[in-house]
Amino acid sequence: MTALTDLARSAKAWPFEQARELLARIEALEAAGRPADRPVVFETGYGPSGLPHIGTFGEVVRTTMVRRAFEGLTGGRYRTRLICVSDDMDGMRKVPDNLPNQEMLEAYLQKPLTSVPDPFGTHGSYGAHMNARLQAFLDSFGFEYEFRSATELYRSGAYDEMLLRAAERYDAIMAVMLPTLGPERRATYSPFLPISPTTGRVLYVPMKAVDAARGVVTFADEDGRDVELPVTGGAVKLQWKPDFGMRWAALGVDFEMFGKDHQANAPVYSKICRVLGAEPPHQFVYELFLDDKGEKISKSKGNGISVEQWLAYAPQESLSLYQFQKPKTAKKLYFDVIPKAVDEYLTFLEKYRHETPEGQLENPVWHIHGGSPPAGGSPVSFAMLLNLVSAANASTKDVLWGFIARHSPGADAQSYPLLDRLAGYALAYYEDFVKPAKVFRAPTEVERRALEDLADRLEAYDGPVEAEALQSLVFKVGTDHAFDPLRAWFSAIYEVTLGQSQGPRFGGFAALYGVAQTAQLIRSSLTR
Repeated sequence: MTALTDLARSAKAWPFEQARELLARIEALEAAGRPADRPVVFETGYGPSGLPHIGTFGEVVRTTMVRRAFEGLTGGRYRTRLICVSDDMDGMRKVPDNLPNQEMLEAYLQKPLTSVPDPFGTHGSYGAHMNARLQAFLDSFGFEYEFRSATELYRSGAYDEMLLRAAERYDAIMAVMLPTLGPERRATYSPFLPISPTTGRVLYVPMKAVDAARGVVTFADEDGRDVELPVTGGAVKLQWKPDFGMRWAALGVDFEMFGKDHQANAPVYSKICRVLGAEPPHQFVYELFLDDKGEKISKSKGNGISVEQWLAYAPQESLSLYQFQKPKTAKKLYFDVIPKAVDEYLTFLEKYRHETPEGQLENPVWHIHGGSPPAGGSPVSFAMLLNLVSAANASTKDVLWGFIARHSPGADAQSYPLLDRLAGYALAYYEDFVKPAKVFRAPTEVERRALEDLADRLEAYDGPVEAEALQSLVFKVGTDHAFDPLRAWFSAIYEVTLGQSQGPRFGGFAALYGVAQTAQLIRSSLTR
């Protein structure tokens, strides 16, 4: 047993908790006859009717975190796989508004997405185009995964055994499904959705007969004729709830996570999986993200942040951290959370180097980086960079590096690559979000006297240009001028000099920006 394996047994971080529950499941199945050399399968699903989004990223990154925790817990005792399945055999229910060639696509409604022409003209079908986008999206983050197309799984025979079993146990599946449906739907429901041999559309029609011995179903096609089709080879597909459970059984899935919107249906998925003779996977339900008004984020509403938008203003690691933190708690996801997420990542990265092995397993960066966080961090916080951009009126990274190098001699983009990236993000975030929201105010008489005093003391300062020493100086001015509470003094500094209500410790800002420059900034703000 390795030291990591031993420590992982008691680690409290949620991926390790999930890993231990998963291991208990695997060991129980092994006691019942599961082969010891069978790989442990993690799975995520994707609906390719639209572009990959932040939920897609979240499922894969969180599942990867559990996978790495499981590997650490078991010390390489098991092979693991992460399978990403695209539900590209689903019928196209509507034409998304953001696609070209809208009229052409209207003719293909209800046909499987892999039978719809690619409106972009780059792939053999719309489904293939979206699958390529998904894989490029996942590859850009360096995820290790196996991509599987539902169309290929149905057509290749990978699902055949379970589809034949579904025909054999048709009545048992109906017994699971019918109580979940309203009276009208119940009258016409079938778990099998045939692909019409005449129109190519996915049909939601009742079955007139299910012949399990021959593995065929009979239904009325769109022209009214009775048609018989095999349940194998991609001639039919399953409704989405039975498909969920069948996929678990066919692929031998051991772990899957999904959003709270699936929670009510999860028992149905599990029952279908058991009807088909397999044990459902260990499941983890996460809460959904909310917008700044507390409303559920919706792709159609566009009221959230896309992955591309987040990555325009912050590194991927900060988004991974946001996904890691409290997955069972609903959190707001909007642009204001980005700077805090970046600085929290930097704090955790710095702490990791000084922690015990036990503490490191609780640190989010262990999970973000699969147990191998980078050694280099950033000596400057993101919030500090934003204030530096504001005070220096900077428009390029070179300007920011001029201040940073003076504060930390020898620091450059080569020695601090993460800081260099953050400088670029800070310029973009400041321009789009901080600058438009700036509101400078005039100081009160008490504040003016205190700010003038602070400028005087900074101009006369001959002590060490260090954050703590300068913070003590700023603090002393506030107490000498009887600010109560003292935070009102710091709010005044930021509101008058930088046009914002808060910021990082002002002593650290003065050390980075320069003592004389900070004094000049204060005097300029008083004459504004």
